[in-house]
Formats: sequence, structure tokens, C-alpha cells
Amino acid sequence: MTREASCSCGQLSLEVSGEPVRVSVCHCRACQRRTGSVFGAQARFLESQVVQRGEVAIYERQGDSGNGVRCGFCPRCGSTVTLWLEGLDDMVVVPVGAFADSEFPAPGVSVYEARMHPWVSLIGELTHLD
Repeated sequence: MTREASCSCGQLSLEVSGEPVRVSVCHCRACQRRTGSVFGAQARFLESQVVQRGEVAIYERQGDSGNGVRCGFCPRCGSTVTLWLEGLDDMVVVPVGAFADSEFPAPGVSVYEARMHPWVSLIGELTHLD
């Protein structure tokens, strides 16, 4: 299985092979701001599963956990296409929306639910973490 992910303008793209290690939704404030939505949906892949094409710009910040987060985004259109989480150095995190694939696997984990908007309702088998 090979999937393609890309930014809005297509300049920055990923070819991802195999299934994700984990798919999750995150309700932290940083994901809300990064996506412009009420949560972020992301998939973790081993670094060896991902081939990147195009120019990437990096924004670094501290996550709610206290660990560092590096966001890789397209310098032309601004879309975030990759994230790297401190402590998960062999993983590349890809926002699920970058795949633009309605058949993408559903999340199995929901994190930072203490910050979840009260009107959000998640369905399916999920591990729920505050």
C-alpha cells in the first residue's frame, strides 16, 4: 500500500508506504491553532516509510506535553505536511487531511480530551486520553 500526501499547492509531497503505526485525533490548543479547526487528525509512520519531495520550511514549538514539536510546512502555501515529536525520533507524523483520502484508516486514539469542544462527538472504537 502506497499513499500520497501533499500540501495545498502540491509543491511539497510525501509518498508513504505501508499502514500507519497509529492514527489519532488531538484536541490540544496547539493542534486547534495549527489546523484552524477544533482538533488535529494525524497518522504516525516510521521514518523509513516516508519519502519527501519538495521544499519544506520548519516551525519549532513546545507541545502541551513539554516536548519539542517540529512542524514541516510548504513555504509557498503554508500547509503543514509533517510533524516530528521529540522522543519519537524514528517517526514522521502526517496530518490525515494531507492525504485527502476518505478511505484513510479511522483514528484509534483521542488525546487531550480535557480541551475537546463540548459539541464534538467522536464515534468508533477509541482509546480516550485526557
